[in-house]
Amino acid sequence: MIRDLKRPGLAVFLCSVLFLFACVTINIYFPAEKVESVAGDIVNEVRGQKGGGTDVPSKNDKSSLFRRTMLALSPAPAFAQDATTVSNATIRALKDQLKSNYAQMKPYYAKKMLVEGGNGYVSLGNTGSLGLKEKRDLNGLVDAENRIRRQLYQEVAKALKIDSSQVGRVAEIFAKEWQKSVR
Repeated sequence: MIRDLKRPGLAVFLCSVLFLFACVTINIYFPAEKVESVAGDIVNEVRGQKGGGTDVPSKNDKSSLFRRTMLALSPAPAFAQDATTVSNATIRALKDQLKSNYAQMKPYYAKKMLVEGGNGYVSLGNTGSLGLKEKRDLNGLVDAENRIRRQLYQEVAKALKIDSSQVGRVAEIFAKEWQKSVR
């Protein structure tokens, strides 16, 4: 009789151990560094700003021969660039549309009539000095800009193989870059 009690206890124990191991936590990887790099590149291109800039050694620099030799002997950085470069026909078209919009929006940024939000989208600021028609036109421009940005964030997420539920995080990372570009 004691033997019969041990077996059900053992079975319950084994089932509970199996249950504990069956509960698996799935972590979704979010490549924030890649998105930051891509966002910086795209925003700089759209806003016509230069990136970090590379230092070109002068001809009189004694170490320039050494630098050029080391550069020639070092492995090419193509792999690292490919990992963070995101471009396809759709993204290029969206960037062109954003460039065109920015040319129209730039004076409004200077007058603080447009504000870059922390969510990756632009909104109206102080437009009290504008007439009704100008406000309507500016509203249309803001709506078009935000629609294009939403598409851009979705395309970047798709290109980086980020789950579509994470597009909001992509937008927040872009928001920091957009805000830097209008300061």
